[in-house]
Amino acid sequence: MSRSASLPLQERVKHPNTVERVFLSILSVLILCLLLYRLAVLPELTGGVAFGVWLTAFLCECWFAFIWVLSVNCKWHFIEHKTFPDRLLQRFKSSQEFPAMDVFVTTADPVMEPPIITVNTVLSILAVDYPASKIACYVSDDSCSRITFFSLIEASKFAHSWVPFCKKYGVECRAPFKYFSLSQTDHNPSSIFHQDWKEMKRAYEELAEKISEAAHKSIPDKFSGEEFSDFAQVQKRNHPAIVKIINEHKGRQDDKVPHLIYVSREKRPSHAHHFKAGAMNVLTRVSGVMTNAPFMLNLDCDMFVNDPKALYHALCLLLGFESETQSGFVQFPQTFHGALKDDPYGNQLKVLLKHSMPGSNACQGPMYGGTGCFHRRKVIYGQRLLEHPLVKNGPYNYNLSNGPGSSLVSHIIIITRRQNGMCGMEEALAAIFGGNQPLIESALRAASEGSAVVDPPPSQALSNSLEAAIAVSACDYEDNTLWGKQIGLDYGSTSEDMMTGCRIHSSGWNSVACLPDPPAFLGAAPSTGPDTMVQQKRWATGLLEILISRRNPVKAIVREKLQLRQCMVYLILLLWAVRSVPELCYASLPALCIFTNTSIFPKITDPEFRLPAAVFIIFNIYTLVEYLLCGLSVREWWNNQRMARILSSTAWLFGLLAVLLKVFGISETVFELTRKDDLEGAPAEAGKFIFDSSAIYVPATTLLFVNFAALALGLAKVVMDMEANANVGELVCCAWVVMSFLPFVKGLFRRGQYGIPWPTVCKSGTAALIFVCLCRRFSNS
Repeated sequence: MSRSASLPLQERVKHPNTVERVFLSILSVLILCLLLYRLAVLPELTGGVAFGVWLTAFLCECWFAFIWVLSVNCKWHFIEHKTFPDRLLQRFKSSQEFPAMDVFVTTADPVMEPPIITVNTVLSILAVDYPASKIACYVSDDSCSRITFFSLIEASKFAHSWVPFCKKYGVECRAPFKYFSLSQTDHNPSSIFHQDWKEMKRAYEELAEKISEAAHKSIPDKFSGEEFSDFAQVQKRNHPAIVKIINEHKGRQDDKVPHLIYVSREKRPSHAHHFKAGAMNVLTRVSGVMTNAPFMLNLDCDMFVNDPKALYHALCLLLGFESETQSGFVQFPQTFHGALKDDPYGNQLKVLLKHSMPGSNACQGPMYGGTGCFHRRKVIYGQRLLEHPLVKNGPYNYNLSNGPGSSLVSHIIIITRRQNGMCGMEEALAAIFGGNQPLIESALRAASEGSAVVDPPPSQALSNSLEAAIAVSACDYEDNTLWGKQIGLDYGSTSEDMMTGCRIHSSGWNSVACLPDPPAFLGAAPSTGPDTMVQQKRWATGLLEILISRRNPVKAIVREKLQLRQCMVYLILLLWAVRSVPELCYASLPALCIFTNTSIFPKITDPEFRLPAAVFIIFNIYTLVEYLLCGLSVREWWNNQRMARILSSTAWLFGLLAVLLKVFGISETVFELTRKDDLEGAPAEAGKFIFDSSAIYVPATTLLFVNFAALALGLAKVVMDMEANANVGELVCCAWVVMSFLPFVKGLFRRGQYGIPWPTVCKSGTAALIFVCLCRRFSNS
């Protein structure tokens, strides 16, 4: 072996963050001093209202201190892993030595997620730099839409020209909509390139037009033929399983387009479908009986491959450690294309990802983010399978002779009974994976061979696996199995990704963040206020569901192999919904103090006033510096600060309410799909805060009214020189809240979708009036 082929595939790089630690330490000391001051003053308060207000402030600040400790844990060490794809290419002598990759793309609604978006993601996958014979792209269509199927057929035809074009000219971005919107042909003076570029652009425009016509007009003649017969008379939530091989790689040298398989799992009203987690588990089983790759990548339908070498970067981490337990899965950050300038809705999470992913590398690794993640198939199949005697005690088929037509499972059962005296092995395996023998065979093969080149199922052609693929897509296949419990993606939360990642980490596996430049994948962020609220509420709901589930990371510290610091990493996000209560209380306290003639801050003339003032000022300077060091603007920093306040009193609060309703058995949580903008760009209202009639805006509008009234009353006292220094701290806080809710202030004076609906204004005004009246009553009692 050459020296270059023996070099490591990845290198662990620790980034110095001395300045960061100084800021963190100073703030930690100041927060501790503030809590000690609160505790020292508490016994001196005699009035009931004053004591209650001070105690509430102390409890809220204790909560904020706890959240701060969780944040410090994730920021204390910054570790990245540098990958070397060139060394990987030197390690494998031929394309047949590369491990296979199964890529999963999920879509659920052709209206909310236009098919052209899915098509561009699929095309970017098919054209990626990797041996075509080693890639299989599976598209899960949870709406069973013939429009989506038609779009994929047309995309496959286009791919036979697009893939060779990309590889011939070394195209960087292989999602055609992005490439043709940015490409400049003058960088390549070749007349042949110019001609090919124009022809390819024309072909893509024709493809986009066909898909647009099918999506908007549903022209019947486009859906004629035997291939569309399975879509006749189907309903979105009531239809049989449909598995279609759109393109099959035949193994020839000139065949450069990978497998492309369409999957729509069976749905019946009488069966739970478990949203995206259910779709992902079906894709895992279907791919298991068809291609059985040792590694699996899952992408949302709007997250295209931005770097053609993305799979090589991931493979460097999957194969680059001494022990495979160090890289149970590889997570790429979810970055966005065409994102709104200055992140007006605070949903791009740039700074959070910039710090949390390298920070979590110092623990057990980043959390599973639901997209842009490479999994080991054996890890998704779960610890129960890895500890199974047939896997744990060595190669399961070391002494098996598999003749034509023989059943591997039958051989395993016979040998196990003879050698170990164990009975009922077939029933045991069926209780884990279900009764499909091809799936059991492929699962045992994947688990025993690990990262090696896993042979596909015995049948050569994909079409020979269709019967098994349809069988494992049945809605009742998972009944009385461990799917969704200990294998596959976990059920029980709308944040199935985080729940599954917690299970993997709790089993002793580590994960790795991969942060290449340019970003390996690009997705789409919500571009309107209501869409942001839907997404944030879904996240907050799902994350809290994990906290009260069997996957609670606090329990996993004691009962399983989750490390304390990794538990703290999870808690930062899992507590989003819970954080809404103390944040809402703390935002109301200054106004309550003004109405009741009490205070939660010292007078401005008192030396103690410097303590909360220092915490406030230094914290904001620290967060601003974080944004500036990430190359972001001051405006983006402010947008994210104010949206944190808005989301805590809207989406996160309603996420908490949704989980409480579930706990008390009143209603179940639902998976609310976020609308994806089509590739023509964000809608006209993008970037402007728009409102709808949802009750989600009532608490925030009420909070605004309360602080408005308190600010007016407090300023009146100052003007009239009535204890001018008494409530300066509270007045500053009220002004800060009003500034944070500036989009709501503007919404009070606008009409249409840009204005807060009158029913919301009336409800909020009534609630604010009741709050003020109660405050005045308590102050006089």
